[in-house]
Amino acid sequence: MDVARSEGAFPVTPGGSRAEAPRGMVATAFPEATEAGVEMLRRGGNAVDAACAAALALAVCEPQGSGIGGQTMALLHIDGRTVAIDGSSHAPALAHPSRLKSQRSRELGYKATTIPTTPAVLNYLNEHYGRLPWRALLEPAIHVAGSGYRITRLQHLRQETELAGFLRVPSRSGARYFLKSGTTPYTPGDLFVQEDLARTLERLASQGSSSFYTGSIAEQIDADMRRHRGLLRADDLALPPEVVERPPLHGSYRGLEIRSFPPPGSGHTLLLILAMLEHFPPAFVAGDTPEAYRTLAEIQRVALVDNRQRPHNPNTHPQSVAREETRAERAAELVAALRETGPALEVPPESSSAGETTHLSVMDAEGNAVGLTQSVNLVYGARAAADGLGFLYNSYIEAFQYGRPGHYYNLRPGGIPWASVAPTLVFHDGQPWLIVGSPGSHRIFASLAQFLRWVIDGENSIETAMVRPRLFCAEDGEVSIEGDRFDPSVTRHLEERGYRITRYEPYAFYMGSVQAVLRRGSVPGFQGVADVRRDGTAAGL
Repeated sequence: MDVARSEGAFPVTPGGSRAEAPRGMVATAFPEATEAGVEMLRRGGNAVDAACAAALALAVCEPQGSGIGGQTMALLHIDGRTVAIDGSSHAPALAHPSRLKSQRSRELGYKATTIPTTPAVLNYLNEHYGRLPWRALLEPAIHVAGSGYRITRLQHLRQETELAGFLRVPSRSGARYFLKSGTTPYTPGDLFVQEDLARTLERLASQGSSSFYTGSIAEQIDADMRRHRGLLRADDLALPPEVVERPPLHGSYRGLEIRSFPPPGSGHTLLLILAMLEHFPPAFVAGDTPEAYRTLAEIQRVALVDNRQRPHNPNTHPQSVAREETRAERAAELVAALRETGPALEVPPESSSAGETTHLSVMDAEGNAVGLTQSVNLVYGARAAADGLGFLYNSYIEAFQYGRPGHYYNLRPGGIPWASVAPTLVFHDGQPWLIVGSPGSHRIFASLAQFLRWVIDGENSIETAMVRPRLFCAEDGEVSIEGDRFDPSVTRHLEERGYRITRYEPYAFYMGSVQAVLRRGSVPGFQGVADVRRDGTAAGL
C-alpha cells in the first residue's frame, strides 16, 4: 500500500476528533480523559502512563461504558516487545446458576457482578511498564470527579434508554448516583459532580490499589453486597484474579504485520475476517458496490458464527487457541463455501450481549503503543452502585453461558466471562504504525475490519476511514446499517439476497467507537482520530 497516500490529507480539528502532533498522541472517548493522557506525556511519562491516566479519567467521565468496578484488557508494544494484558474478571465463589435463574438477576443488581479487575490491571501496568508515580495517574480523575464535568447529549440519551433499568434495582443505588435527583436523566450541559467517587479515588491514590481488594474499600464492598444479597465477598476480593501476560496473536494483511488480542478476547475473529477479505482484490474490498458490501456482510456473518461455535478459553483449554496457519486454512475454506453456495441464513443467532465498553489508543515518541479496552459490560453495568464509594458494579455475570456445562464459558465459580475485545496493532516496515480498537460487544471485530479495510485497501486517511458508513451482519442475516448513508442499490441488493435490513441513526452508537493513533512513516509525527459516533477527542504533544 501507499503509506504516504493514507497519511496525506488529514484535516485537523483543534480540541476535536482529529489531531496531529510531533511527540505523541492520545485518542479516547471523552475530552477530559484525552487531556489526562496528554498531561502524562507532558510530565515525561510514556504511553503506558498516558493510557492508565486516561483510563482512570474515563472511569469518571464515561460511567455508561467503564469504571473501577469493571475489567480492563490492554495490548502493549513497549521497549520493542508486544504483550497482551489479560485482566479478565472472575465469577465470585458464590456464583452458581442456581442463584441466577432469571435473566434479570444476571443483568441488574448486585448478583450480576464479577470480581472487578480495573484497579489491579492499571496498577500492574504502572508498576511493570510505567514511569510516573501511581498518584500522578489518579490526579486527573480525582480532579474531574470532585469538580465535575458536563453531561453530553449522548450520555443524556443513554440515561433515558437505561432509566427503567436503574429504577428496577430495589435499592436505587445506581439511580441515586447517576440520575438527577435519583429519578430522571441529566440534561445535556448539566455539571455532574461525583464526590464519593473522588474520595474513593483519593484512597486508591494514597493507599494503593490493594485497598480495593484487602483494605477499607473491600470492607465496604463486602458489607454492601451482604446488605443487598449480592454474591461478591471480601474473600473473593482478597484473592483478585491474577493479571496475566499473554503473547499476542500474529497475522498479516496485504503485506502488513498485524498483532491483536488473544483469547479470551476476539482478535482471532478480526484476523479471520481480514484473512477472508484478502482472498478478494483490494479495489473490490474498498469499493462501494452492492456486491462488495454483500461480500463484507457475509464475511462478517460467517466469522461471527465461527466465533460463537469455536470459542477459545486459554484458562481451561489452552490447546484451542488457533494458530496462524490454521486460520489461513479456515479462511480459505469459508471463502470457498461463500463463493460456491452463497449465504446460508438459516443459522440461528446466539443470545449475545448488548454490552458496551470504552477503548483508548496511545503512542509516544519512544515507539511505545497502548490499546486499552475496559468495560462494565452492559450500559451502566448492573445499574447498582457501591454505597458510599460512588462507582457502578459491573454486570459480567450476564456474559457467561448458562445451561451448557461443557461450554468453555459456562458459569462456574472462578470462571471468566466471554469477551469480544480486540485492540490491534499494525506494523509497517517492522515498526508500530497504527494502534486501534473499539467497544461494541460482538460488533467490535466488524467495526475494526471495516476501518482497516478503508485505511489499507482504500489507502484512505484514518480520518476518512473513521467517518465512512458501517454495517453489521448478525448470524441470522440481519444487517444493521447507518441510516440513509448507504446507496439504495446496496440495501436493495442485500434484501434480494435474503438479508433483512435494520436502520440506525446516520452515525450510530451501535456501530462502536473506534479510537485510532498512527505514527507516520512518510514524515515524522503522529495522527489521532476519535470516533465521531461518540464523545471522544484526539490530542497530542
